[in-house]
Amino acid sequence: MNSEDRSSSSDQRSWLERISQAISGEPRDRDSLVDVLRDAQRRGLLDADQLAMIEGALHVSEMQVRDIMIPRSQMVVVRRDASPGELLPPVIESGHSRFPVIGENRDDVIGILIAKDLLVYSSPENQTRFDMREVMRPALFVPESKRLDVMLKEFRSSRNHLAVVVDEYGGVAGMVTIEDVLEQIVGEIDDEHDVDDDTYILSHREGSSVVKALTPLEDFNAHFGTAFSDEEFDTIGGYIAHAFGHLPGRGEAVSLEGYRFEVVRADNRRIHLLMVMPDPEEGVETASGAGADIQSSS
Repeated sequence: MNSEDRSSSSDQRSWLERISQAISGEPRDRDSLVDVLRDAQRRGLLDADQLAMIEGALHVSEMQVRDIMIPRSQMVVVRRDASPGELLPPVIESGHSRFPVIGENRDDVIGILIAKDLLVYSSPENQTRFDMREVMRPALFVPESKRLDVMLKEFRSSRNHLAVVVDEYGGVAGMVTIEDVLEQIVGEIDDEHDVDDDTYILSHREGSSVVKALTPLEDFNAHFGTAFSDEEFDTIGGYIAHAFGHLPGRGEAVSLEGYRFEVVRADNRRIHLLMVMPDPEEGVETASGAGADIQSSS
């Protein structure tokens, strides 16, 4: 083997092999293991993304479903007695692929509807044959206290992508998806609402736009022809949060200056993404925070 072949063979060693060679002695606990991994990253044996994934995998065993679940109030649900025509608007507007099916109220989850199962009923002649009991799938119920690593194994074994979270009294506390768990390991997973890192506003053909909450107000005003004041807030996300009067969750919406702002993504600290579209109602009041027409679509 010549020197070039030996060099190529060395380059093909996995980063896991290089980490094992870098560890001298066994780590005493998880914190010391993380210290070793971070030292390996500083020495170039790991890149930042690989380190983040390993730390995320370690972290999920310390987290519970309640830490990441979508709260009950923000769940997009469908009713068991809804017709295909009534089901399509929430399916299209939310962009989700799975929906809890409820009976009398949100505590009465009777199954899961997968959006693609509605395709066969898109034609008028097939809509009369629609029966929710035949279309929906069984729901997976899990307690709030279930660890995320166990939850991920259960998703894999049951081949479910969504679970309904129940509290200690059996009431529905929220729901969690396999994507929610995976994002704790690999970071945020892009979906149809995501905007490139160097882009603040992504416009769609139907007239709506996905807007990063960090969009400077000056840029937002220039794009949409609005006149939001930037004296108190620098970003559109800060302005919208102030208009709500509280930190809104996903699905909540507010109307300002002829536009409807719906929260697409948010956490317990701030808004991340907004869906902005012309408000069909005329005479929408321009809000300075207190006069906004606020509603929830959840």
